[in-house]
Amino acid sequence: MIDSVKLICLYGPESVGKTTLAEQLAAHYQTVFVHEVARDLITSNDLTLDDYVRIGHAQTRAVLDALPKANQLLICDTDLITTALYSQVYLNDVPPVLAELEKQVPYDLYFLLNIDVPWVADGLRDLGHRREDMYQLFKTALKERGIDYIDVSGTWEQRWDTVTWEIDRLLA
Repeated sequence: MIDSVKLICLYGPESVGKTTLAEQLAAHYQTVFVHEVARDLITSNDLTLDDYVRIGHAQTRAVLDALPKANQLLICDTDLITTALYSQVYLNDVPPVLAELEKQVPYDLYFLLNIDVPWVADGLRDLGHRREDMYQLFKTALKERGIDYIDVSGTWEQRWDTVTWEIDRLLA
């Protein structure tokens, strides 16, 4: 099933528009999207390693469960690299199982969303003062894994144009 659906990851630090873009892309391509499941599971950033393991399993399960509902394309507004990065940032440790879970969902296309849009606080987002640092962590994590990505920056319209052009190219 995973081979018949193209998996798209909207990737980057907090408050760069991933969820909004995922919803819009899913509507545009008449498919489904997988939101950041951690938001259903946590109420603060005071987490343990076990919490990150639980989030990792739940996020992976959400993606795999969404595959049969997808219309040739599945949009995801986070991934397991992100879970590992936040575990590292908040706890200075990463549960090894996250690397194994990461391998279960091979994305066909990564979009790294830049921090050149306004940061919006929402109760869980608390790293606005570290945006540049976080952006570099996200970029480095992809490079270390040898994952190609498309940099997405500019206005909301420019972001939309970049992402849809690349997705259309992938689907052609």
